[in-house]
Amino acid sequence: MENLMRFKGKKVIITGASRNTGVGIARLFIREGAHVITSGSTAESTKRGAEELISEGFTGFDSFPCDIGDEKQVDALFEYADKVFGGRLDILVNNACDQGIGAPFLEMTPDYFMGVVKTNLLGNFMMSQHAAKRFVKQEERGVIVNVGSNTSTRAIRNRTAYIASKGGIDSLTRSMALDLGPLGIRVNMCAPGYIYTNRWDVLEEEKKTRRRKNCPLRQEAKAEDVAQVVAFLASDASRNMTGERIVVDAGCSCQHMPEDVDM
Repeated sequence: MENLMRFKGKKVIITGASRNTGVGIARLFIREGAHVITSGSTAESTKRGAEELISEGFTGFDSFPCDIGDEKQVDALFEYADKVFGGRLDILVNNACDQGIGAPFLEMTPDYFMGVVKTNLLGNFMMSQHAAKRFVKQEERGVIVNVGSNTSTRAIRNRTAYIASKGGIDSLTRSMALDLGPLGIRVNMCAPGYIYTNRWDVLEEEKKTRRRKNCPLRQEAKAEDVAQVVAFLASDASRNMTGERIVVDAGCSCQHMPEDVDM
């Protein structure tokens, strides 16, 4: 891939950068010249993500743990960012997510539901508000990129809390774009479908093959695929876009049903 430097000197915070897609997003921004703060939900997960980047030869980034559903931890992350970045911030990537796996609707407790929503929706709201308050003080305003999901409009089973929260992120993105646009702040969203993560490593080959049949392109996204769309939305190439949702799901959302059941 061409050696671009779209983000040289930019100050960037990336949440959920402890593994998989988050590390992939951080890798791209660091590679293209940004000064990045990576964050995971715990000190252990944040360290794990940083060590993966360091093992690949990446330097010049900082890390700080933050459970984005905790207001005090969000405050602490931005206090740290103010010190590291000298009070400046250019880009926020809201990638952190509670997957909400394993709780059927009839067995889901209100506490479980609210726990997922607290991370995925309230957390993104708090992170974005902190970022926007800094953006408005700068001559060059910043950009927010949310990472949503194609399931916000095409539900999957036994993931009610997750899907509801991702639908909220769709609406949150549009609402923030509307309110912040006149201030020169852009807000957009990348909505992935299947992404190859370490959870795929334990799947039987038959199940991987079946998932890929759901994709017209026959291939799930890699972290780099998602990172490239996030980078586009954060870059000047999308300077006249706000409130938009770009789907990265190998064509899953364009079909009524996969071809082997579309009879």
